[in-house]
Parts: sequence; structure tokens; C-alpha cells
Amino acid sequence: MPNYIPMEIPALIHSSQSDVLSFHWDKSRRITADFLIPDNDGHVLRLSFDRAEVVRLLDEMPISTEADTRNVGLVPDHLAYEVTGSAFWAQQSEALKLSLPAMKHYRFITGWTCIDVLSLAKPTFTVTKAAG
Repeated sequence: MPNYIPMEIPALIHSSQSDVLSFHWDKSRRITADFLIPDNDGHVLRLSFDRAEVVRLLDEMPISTEADTRNVGLVPDHLAYEVTGSAFWAQQSEALKLSLPAMKHYRFITGWTCIDVLSLAKPTFTVTKAAG
């Protein structure tokens, strides 16, 4: 059963009204993703990881159909979590878990998209001007 630990972010976002606007994973495995801040067309919430080992992007709906649907700590309309005990984590290879024992699972949930990240790095968040 997954345990969700809510993370603080620097913007008030009702995650059910947000979505992923852009996602980039470069050659050095650095990730950046921009999230819609509802009612703030001029800014986005930027998520960054210095390095990610495993990333999964999917429609939010399949998360609710995973075998571990009893969720502890899930907060309505919250975007960012550290997660322990999830089906996604359990599906990873033992070699990966043994070679990177400090790796953590992070999940970012919007009304339309979910991003799962396995990383040794902690995510950073900034509010930045929207492209365009």
C-alpha cells in the first residue's frame, strides 16, 4: 500500500485543475517539467531534478486502477508527493534498488497527467514566467 508524503511547493495549485504543460529529459538525465498554475496565465510551476533514473508519464486515470489503490496520506488537490510502498516502486528491478539504495520515489499528480520519478536527487520547484 502506498504512503504519500505531501511536499511543499511555492504556489497555490489545485492539482485537479492543473496539467503538465511541458516535459524535458536531457542527455545528462536532468528533468524539467512545467505545470499549469490555474488562474495564473503568466506563470508556471517548474519542477526540476538534477538527475532521474526512472520516469513514467501517464494519464492520471491508470493510477487509480493499480493494485495498490488504498492510499495513505493522499491529500485532495495536492500536486507533489514523496511516495513509499507503491506498485511502481515494487515493479523496479532488484539490481536497480540494490545499486541505488538511497533512491526515492516522487509522484506529481494533476487532473490529467501523473509523473513518477525515481531519483537520488530531491526535486526543486520554482515559479517562473510562462513561455509564449
